[in-house]
This record gives sequence, structure tokens and C-alpha cells, in this order.
Amino acid sequence: MSTPPRPSLPDGHAGGTAEDLSAGPAGTSGAPRRPGELTPRELLRWLWRQLTSMRTALVLLLLLALAAVPGSVVPQEGVDSLKTSNWKEEHPDLTPIYERLGLFDVYDSPWFAAIYLLLFVSLVGCIIPRLGVYWRALRAQPPAAPRNLTRLPDSTAYRTDASADEVLARAREVLRGRRYRLRRTDPAGPGADAVSAERGHLREAGNLVFHLSLLVVLVGFAMGGLLGYRGGVIVIVGDSFSNGLTSYDDFAPGDLFDETDMEPFCFTVEDFSAEWVMSGPGQGTARGFRAPISYREDCAGTDASEAKSYDLRVNHPLSIGDTDVFLIGHGYAPVVTIRDGEGNVAAGGPRVFLPQSQDFFSFGVIKAPDAKPGQIALEGLFYPTFANIDGDPVNIMGDDKNPLLSMSVYTGDIGLDNGSAQSVYALDKTGTEQVMKADGKPFRLDIAPGQTVRLPDGLGSVTFERVVPWTRLQISQTPGMKLALGGVVLALVGLLGSLFIRPRRVWVRARADGAGTLVEVAGLDRSGGGDVAAELAEVVAALRGTDDTTARGGSGPSRAADPDAAQATPEATGTNEEDA
Repeated sequence: MSTPPRPSLPDGHAGGTAEDLSAGPAGTSGAPRRPGELTPRELLRWLWRQLTSMRTALVLLLLLALAAVPGSVVPQEGVDSLKTSNWKEEHPDLTPIYERLGLFDVYDSPWFAAIYLLLFVSLVGCIIPRLGVYWRALRAQPPAAPRNLTRLPDSTAYRTDASADEVLARAREVLRGRRYRLRRTDPAGPGADAVSAERGHLREAGNLVFHLSLLVVLVGFAMGGLLGYRGGVIVIVGDSFSNGLTSYDDFAPGDLFDETDMEPFCFTVEDFSAEWVMSGPGQGTARGFRAPISYREDCAGTDASEAKSYDLRVNHPLSIGDTDVFLIGHGYAPVVTIRDGEGNVAAGGPRVFLPQSQDFFSFGVIKAPDAKPGQIALEGLFYPTFANIDGDPVNIMGDDKNPLLSMSVYTGDIGLDNGSAQSVYALDKTGTEQVMKADGKPFRLDIAPGQTVRLPDGLGSVTFERVVPWTRLQISQTPGMKLALGGVVLALVGLLGSLFIRPRRVWVRARADGAGTLVEVAGLDRSGGGDVAAELAEVVAALRGTDDTTARGGSGPSRAADPDAAQATPEATGTNEEDA
């Protein structure tokens, strides 16, 4: 059987197999491209278009809002380290998981930063091309009038005795007075029988301002996170605070923070008060917190500034320069004096107790490392309003109506002599032993203000003097806060512009015929939802020099208003005979 001849190829083409012919574009080698397969360059271009689309920007904005939710629900290290530590102790199983996810420091976590940066890039890539399009649209002239104006959904027509030139001149005057931008036409060229006008370009400007404002807000927050800092401190009523790194209990600086930028202020917490709900819903809860303070804006050198007063309240921070002082919490500090076995004061003054619940049932530690013959430590609970119900100690409410200290006593090496750091809110019991009563049971110190209790074995005595409140303050410096606030204001302005500005086009054509001058007026709303018919009625009334607004879109003026309107045919006016 003979082999069929191979088809001939055009001149200049060498023969080859089917695989050779499908190997790809000339000058390339390798496997042929499958349908729909993208080159690396095409893939990058596709990814960039997806990232810079408006839909992606909206999705990233939603993700950023959702990502901020854990920062409001889970205690944050940079806001309140004490509350965070308490939460970790109460949830030992969840703590390792939350730490891996960075939920205790959401706003500094890598995944939050990734969403933040992607949103920034997406907005930039989305806005820049739109700026170019908007600039070209601003410079472009309004479009010429369509050939058949009466075919538009909103149109009308009427006849007048004025000449076409007079009508067109009047149309330019009216539309210019209504802030329309007119198309420049050659009086002898095409389109000279019509006036084209357009307005509402600021609507797109509002959209662009809104999106630019998001960038401004992001930049403002980034400046605050990089250049600023956030710290927390507990200040007992009557004590003072000087703004320095060593004065903070916890301190979270930005990556570009400079210590020299800290404001040299100082203040003293003069008092603290809270209003307590004594009856009805919410009984026993606190409200209306108030902490009067006296402060100086400059405490450095001999030229210290004059002292000023301020009532610090929740959501009413004290602003000093770029730094804000917030009142975010409070508690109680029992004033306890410990005398050792030799009668000397081994420890004294207020000691901060940390609230364990909403009723300010608190836990604390008091240490006396200088006591003789042995070191003394107290660990236990503080009841602001103590009550004994059926033999069980109960705290009734957060107000210190009936305060009581109930503490265990330890003696021995409390771990302060080895040089290692130790929290003032924790007790190292490794080298200690609990003090026991004569009957062999643990000695429990239950003491009210004004009472003194002697410790067993000649260790000394403990006196509960009184109770003073403490305040938890957050001090933060956010350099980009004003910029972010300006961005929010711009966003509102841009949003109002995009919602209430209507981009519209209006055309007026005047042509002379045997019966006079036929005037056609049409409009187009480019945003949808606008009442173009009412706009056209006002334009027609201004053109005719009357207040007649009976000319509506799709119908001409009534017979009574214009007897000549009956001469216009349905084809000329775009209406039916009844409307004419």
C-alpha cells in the first residue's frame, strides 16, 4: 500500500510534524502552551489587576475591620498588661493558641500588617488610574447633541416665535446660570443648531476624595504606630507621675520611636471618685468615674510650667501636646503597716490589689524583706464590702463600704535577696513556710481598717490603716492622630459629594421651519434616580421666560399653555397625540 503524499507547504516554510507546528510561537522552545495557560508576566499582570480592583479593596477593608475585632475582645498587652496577665491565668488552655495567633497584640501582628499593607497598595493602584481618567474627563468637552433628542427618556419640545439664534443664546445663558459647562461649537460647523451642557463632575471628585481619605487615615495610623508609643501605669491617689521610660509599668514603643520626643510633663492624682448604683438594674456597679489631677506641661529644669487642674474621666483624656492621658481603670490599695518582732516598721504604705471580678474583689501581696527575726509576706484577698453569709465570706459590691483583708502569712526567704526580678503582685513561696496557729492550723489574718493583729511566734504585728484608691492610666503619643482625623473628615465630605451630586447632561436644539422655531430639550441623568423631568421643566420655563413647568419629560407643553404646540407632529415631539 502506497503512502499518501505529504501536503505541500507555502514557500519559505520547512516541513515538520504536527508537534513541530504546535510547538509555540516562533523563536521559543519547550512544551506547547495549553489553552488558558498564562506566562509569568501575564500572571503577574492578572494578579495586579485583581489586587487593584475596587472589589478587592472593599474585601480588604472588610477584612481589616474583622481583624480589629479580636483587639477589642481579647485583652491587649500594650493596653493593659495586668488584665492580659489575669486573662492568661484564667484561660491556660487558650493562652498558647492565642499567643501563636498574636491575639494579645493584634495591631502589631504580621497578619494584621499584611492586610493593612495590601489594602494600602490596592487603594493606590485603584486611585491612580482613576485620577488620570477623571483629569481627561474634566478637560473633555460635553458630548454633542444626539440626532434625535426626543427619543431620550426625558425630553420635551415646544414652538416659539423667537429665532433659533435667540433661543440658543438664551439657552447658553440659562444653562450657564445653572452651573452647566457648555460645549464649544463652531457657528458654521456641525452641531451649531444645538447647545450641549454638562454638570456634576464633582460627583466623581467626591468618590476620589473618599478613597484618598482612606489612604490618609491609613497613613495617619501608620505614623502613630511607628513614631508613637503606648504605656500603662498605676498611680495611687496622692502619688505623682513624671513622663519617663522608667516611670511606666508597661511600655510599647513604635519601631521608629525616639525617646527625645516624649513630652516632659508630670502630674499628681489628687483624688478619685465613682458613682455607684445602689438600687434597681445594675445594682452594685460603678459609673461616672472621675479623677481630678494637677499637672505641669514642662517639669524639666528650673523653668517649670505653672500647675493646671483637670478632671480626668473615661473617654475624656487629658491632652498635652501630642500625648493623651486616659483613665482606663481603678481599684483599691489597702494601707498596711507591718512591724517585726523587734517593734520596727518593716513595711508600710499602700499596696495595690488587683481586681478579680466586676465587684472589685481583689488579690494582692505585701512583702516585708527587712523584718526581724524573719522575713514576712502576706498573700490574700481584699473585700471592698464584706459580708458573712451562712459562714461564707462574700463581697457584696465594689464600693468600699465594709472593707476587709483576709490574708495568709508566710515567713522565711521570700526571694528578694538573690537579685532576681520578682513581680510585686506575686509571691515566691519556694523558700518560705506558712505561719501556723498553736493548734496546727494555718494562721489566717482577717482584719478591718483601724485594727491591729499580732502574728504568732513573735514575728510582729500587722495594722490595717485605711484604704486608698488607685487609678490605671494609659498614656499614648500618636503623631498621626490629627492626620487620621482629617482623613475621616475628608471621607465624610467625599461621601456626601458622591451621594448628593447628580451628573447630568442637557441638550437644547432650535430649528426654524415654516411654522416658527421648533425647540427640543432633552436631559440625561448619568447616576440614575434623579428627577430629570423636573430639571427639564425648569430649564424650559427659563427659556420661555415664564414659570410654566407643565413641560415634562416625554410630553410637550399643554395646549392651553401653547396653542402652537398642536402643530407639532408626534414624530417631531416624540409624544402621542393626546399628550401633544
